[in-house]
Amino acid sequence: MGRCEDRVTSLFLHLCLLFFGRCLCKEQINLCRPSHRTDDGDGLCARLIRPLGYPCFEHTVQTKDGYLLAVQHIPHGRGANRGNYGPPIFLQHGLFEGGDAWFLNSVEESLGFIFADHGFDVWVGNVRGTHWSHGHVSLSEKKREFWDWSWQELAQYDLVDMVAYVYSITNSKIFFVGHSQGTIMALAAFTQLDIVNMIEAAALLSPISYLDHITSRFVLRAVGMSLDKMLLRMGIHQLNFRSDFSVEIMDSLCDGHLDCNNLLSSITGDNCCFNMSRIEFYLEYEPHPSSTKNLNHLFQMIRKGTFGMYDYGIWGNLKKYRHLHPPSFDLSKIPKSLPLWMAYGGNDALADVTDVKHMLMELPSKPELLYLDSYGHIDFIMSTNARADVYENLIRFFKSWGWRSSF
Repeated sequence: MGRCEDRVTSLFLHLCLLFFGRCLCKEQINLCRPSHRTDDGDGLCARLIRPLGYPCFEHTVQTKDGYLLAVQHIPHGRGANRGNYGPPIFLQHGLFEGGDAWFLNSVEESLGFIFADHGFDVWVGNVRGTHWSHGHVSLSEKKREFWDWSWQELAQYDLVDMVAYVYSITNSKIFFVGHSQGTIMALAAFTQLDIVNMIEAAALLSPISYLDHITSRFVLRAVGMSLDKMLLRMGIHQLNFRSDFSVEIMDSLCDGHLDCNNLLSSITGDNCCFNMSRIEFYLEYEPHPSSTKNLNHLFQMIRKGTFGMYDYGIWGNLKKYRHLHPPSFDLSKIPKSLPLWMAYGGNDALADVTDVKHMLMELPSKPELLYLDSYGHIDFIMSTNARADVYENLIRFFKSWGWRSSF
């Protein structure tokens, strides 16, 4: 569609608001914007969300460095009053996850569906390289350059550009929820005022920043073997655990050293309430690919005990940062005025309690905290008890910031 004339757009919006309400009008008026809404018959909306009775729209967001990211929009729950939507909420998944992570349990147990049924205007992010996102404007996924990124770029580009896109459509500050890698992206991004100004309040599930007290047996063995450096030297730049090569790597890490009969526990810690009967269904969607450079960045942090940018070595750092060492992300720059809510668990082998407390000491504010001694890393998005244990508390927190629904 060509450039929309202001008067025509204004008239269309007025009529649309009259008949349909805010969110659906935003969906329609956005057709005047170039190349952002997509209709992918095999996307997350078609595969997982619409079949369960929820409205869902596919969008594509182009990052400043050219990646094409899928964002799903669920404007309301089943049977909701279409003219009375709540505020926008943005969900950001973790490492080796995609936007599907918020919808893999039943509609009564999955946070994405629960938010929609509580009247929130739900938006779901998918970072570069995941199955749902759409590649790059010029780079092939088979090229090394496509995978030349870590969570640093996910924070500085993917998260900022997706949130800015949702903000531009809804014209409203956004509630943010992140899990695992989604939290490290958020904490890094929130040190920049441009994104904080678009956020109403943020919730971090299994928050990650410092990683030097990690207890994951599987990860610590991989770090000790310098697996990340080995893969980079071999020219392996994409980590896809559905490939035969990656399965062989997993086997070599486990063989004779770890009991990987329960691989999830070896990686994340014991999860109290994970529904093992749905594991085959989960594996239809996850794990998603990531980059070896991303793994290398996380392992750098484990080795050094820092919450910092990617280390390119002395000469690379001088070229990239004009410093011998990579700069740290300064958590004290996250504004005290940004309301934060965090949930963490005593069995989490990735977001260790000691590291969470280290992060909390550096924040200028005092987030509202929920600690669950029996919860592991995955429980916060997959637990069959999370609705009562976590989500009711989380929704109460968001509603306390000036919004009341009819639910």
